[in-house]
Amino acid sequence: PAKLASSNAYLGAFPIAAALDAGADIVVTGRVVDSAVTLGALVHEFGWTPEDWDRLAAGTLAGHLIECGCQATGGNFTDWEQVAPGWDRMGFPIAECSADGSFVITKPADTGGLVSPFTVGEQLVYEIDDPQAYIVPDVVCDFSGARLVQQAPDRVHISGVCGRPRTPDYKVCATHDDGFRATFIQTITSFDAPRRARANGEAILSVARRRLAQQNLPDFRDTAIHLIGANTLWNPAHRPPVDANELVLRLDVLHESRSGCEVFSKEAAGAALSMTTGRCAAGPTGRPKTTPVVRPFSFLLPKTEVPVKVAVDGQEIAFDWQRLAAAPPMQPAPVLKTVDATAAQGDTIRVPLIRLAVARSGDKGDRANIGVLARRPDYLPYLRDALTAEVVRDWFAHTGTPRVDRFDLPGLDALNFVLHDALGGGGAVSLRLDVQGKTYAQQLLHFPVTVPRALLGDAA
Repeated sequence: PAKLASSNAYLGAFPIAAALDAGADIVVTGRVVDSAVTLGALVHEFGWTPEDWDRLAAGTLAGHLIECGCQATGGNFTDWEQVAPGWDRMGFPIAECSADGSFVITKPADTGGLVSPFTVGEQLVYEIDDPQAYIVPDVVCDFSGARLVQQAPDRVHISGVCGRPRTPDYKVCATHDDGFRATFIQTITSFDAPRRARANGEAILSVARRRLAQQNLPDFRDTAIHLIGANTLWNPAHRPPVDANELVLRLDVLHESRSGCEVFSKEAAGAALSMTTGRCAAGPTGRPKTTPVVRPFSFLLPKTEVPVKVAVDGQEIAFDWQRLAAAPPMQPAPVLKTVDATAAQGDTIRVPLIRLAVARSGDKGDRANIGVLARRPDYLPYLRDALTAEVVRDWFAHTGTPRVDRFDLPGLDALNFVLHDALGGGGAVSLRLDVQGKTYAQQLLHFPVTVPRALLGDAA
């Protein structure tokens, strides 16, 4: 972009540790990776050096697991009924860390939630790409061999995390202004609700485009019609739409100018009196609000070009940032030992993936990831056979993803899928209903998997 609105490099844990070493009680940072807040405290407490790769990786995982609050204690757990009774008093995760890098995830007594290998494992695979190359400023983490063991009720012990030398670059997150957007929503109910809602949305966009042309304004850059309640998030090839009797119509537009979005806003508000029956407000009434679009732009910047300063009580202290900028030679990830994919034979049964696995999904920019954890180790060979990268790409064809990568996590009996260009730009710029891939795991859990009937025993 020609002009940036902001630009911030993601820093790591050692400046935080330096401030704590100098006596700071509270450390105010610039942009840092989320896990650095935890890792910085561990570096300070245990005296870890910038070359303690395995310990730094383990501390990073501890931070990764607790950074999203109650997600690690079952807040978003696939088996929701196990934790729903405690949703009104969820306990936040606690990481009890040892100097050797191993740690325990637990939660306060008498709080809601659940700490188990599956609740913690789901959080481990959340928003990662290659589990052998989870890159933060201080270390390249390898989570593929992480082992999660139930030590006691609501206590899970984590070990087996490895690290490799840090990279020579910082990730920089920059932003730039990129037009405006507006959203209109209303409820449509009764007969033919999906068809009437779509016709309503198309008519509003049609009249708005006509007004744009009359005012010599360009067309919308992008538009979206969502029929919330009629499977708008699903691939229609795999999940036919239901005959919804009530749904919410949501219209989104993106335009290069505020005035273009204001045209849409005016016409959408007027549509309440001139289009469709069986409608009512689905939120605050009035004209849709026009908001600016701030598009993220990420790149790598050599650490040698980013001097880091640490000050305590207004006085700058000595901090050897050049040591962190000097990256040792890169080391390749070790070759993983994985179980062979096995096709089901003989007396078989087809079951939804949720019978065999739990899953969690999230985003990294315009990429989505879906981590799938087998409920039992003997399920994994059949999951590796059924869930190929090509099959998952087809299952999510409606997202437009051109490529899916699959990674193994043998320590968790898990697979991780990365869907590239699957979020319509992601974050603030996407007109998708799910801009962060949060629902993708639930969509994949409907995937039919063929297994031997005997594998499920009486549950078959």
